[in-house]
Amino acid sequence: LLCERVGILHSLSFYFASVSFYVSNLLVDVSIYLYVFLFILFNLAGLGPGELSALGSTFSTEWVVAMGLVTLIPQLCEMVLEFGAVHAAKEVLGGLFSATFFFIFQNKNIASSMKEGARTGIARYFFTGRPPANQHQTWRDIYSTYWKSHYQPALILANAYVIYSLLAVQNGGGKLPMVLVVLSFTAWIITPIIFSPFPRWNLIMQDLREFNGFITGGAGSSEADIPEVVSRGKKGTVRSLYECGLADELCVWSEQHLFMLALCFLAKAALGFYVLTVLPAEILDFMPVFLVLLSFSWVVVLGYFSAGLNNVFLVFSFLIWAAAIPLAHMVIGGRFASPNASTRMPEYVISLSVFIFFLSLAKEFLLITCRAMLALCPCLSETAKTKRLHEIIRMCFVYFFVHQLHIVEAYLVLFANLATSSLMAVVDRVTSLHTWLLLNSELARTRHGERYMEKAATFFELDKYGLGSSDAWWSDNESEVGAGHSSTVV
Repeated sequence: LLCERVGILHSLSFYFASVSFYVSNLLVDVSIYLYVFLFILFNLAGLGPGELSALGSTFSTEWVVAMGLVTLIPQLCEMVLEFGAVHAAKEVLGGLFSATFFFIFQNKNIASSMKEGARTGIARYFFTGRPPANQHQTWRDIYSTYWKSHYQPALILANAYVIYSLLAVQNGGGKLPMVLVVLSFTAWIITPIIFSPFPRWNLIMQDLREFNGFITGGAGSSEADIPEVVSRGKKGTVRSLYECGLADELCVWSEQHLFMLALCFLAKAALGFYVLTVLPAEILDFMPVFLVLLSFSWVVVLGYFSAGLNNVFLVFSFLIWAAAIPLAHMVIGGRFASPNASTRMPEYVISLSVFIFFLSLAKEFLLITCRAMLALCPCLSETAKTKRLHEIIRMCFVYFFVHQLHIVEAYLVLFANLATSSLMAVVDRVTSLHTWLLLNSELARTRHGERYMEKAATFFELDKYGLGSSDAWWSDNESEVGAGHSSTVV
């Protein structure tokens, strides 16, 4: 009705400023994965950058200068005319790093919300990644917010990039650096830490202990806790990684439309069939090794449930996979290390990734089948059907290694957070650059350990009356700090 009344020109403006904007962000996000997977296929076919260049393909080179960088030139020219060359260069170039990471993160935010909205029919709010400037956000809270929308996709893309790199090294035909791809999955992981204020060492150690306890915690693991797990998951107040992942699984497989779940499964099954047709047999030959390891692991998981959810069995279900190399020669013979293990490394990584994909596909098939059978069962009440389905989802959550993979992903994020926070703490300790980029020049001039305006007026007032020490780098007439603001600089 709105588009019928505003005319064609205003309709186009409305479309490209709203719906098309979100669709274009989704297409950009999808194209990143397609770009990496396409080059994996090129390497499987023996086509490196040299062969692509000989064929005259544009894929032989990488484009780094994008439209976003070109549009900086008009902004720089405008600020030079308005504020002068020095201030313009400081503002534009100084904000380039933070703006790049923020908008890459925001693009993923929009794409994730579009995907979830299309699957569920519910438009939920997604946090932008910028907490209040004077409030520290813990690693546990950050992970609970972004584990599904940013961290998991980042690790999937990073895994695809590692596969491409290994294949390129094995083929010996060179590889593209894929700078923008690496920047994308890096930004999805570390942007919340970059925009988190107060990178102090005591806070880093506190976040490290709290996040590690969150990963290893067993809250919500018993069958009686399932209703509370669902409630806490919807409120965003999960107490452990187990509860976080299980709450998502329960909501997805018991509340989303069965038709949409079946449609997504069919799309993944078609993709799996295509993968089986294009992968060489020498890669698929390694998959029986992981199948044998899975059978041993399931015995340990059975002990985990039988022994009252003892975490020792859960740890053993991890350690069994370390026996992959010693067990491989008993399953597939000497091919596992022929001519050597480093040469076969691409086969290890690709076959393990394909095995995990098909393991997830088997879990989805089982849950869809169980839900359909329970829906057709007339002898059970709706409450009994929901309870039985929740029990099946809880079992599959551990048997099909969903929780175990979440633990691996969470520890990778923990190490990334530790490295990024430590770097930010060192940078802020030496130069106060992080405070200047995140907050403003007023707070950046405050010495470490002091409180802003604790014993003196603002630097803006001191400079105005000639009472403060001059600082050529941090001085800025456009201070955004009000007279009543108080904050600690670390």
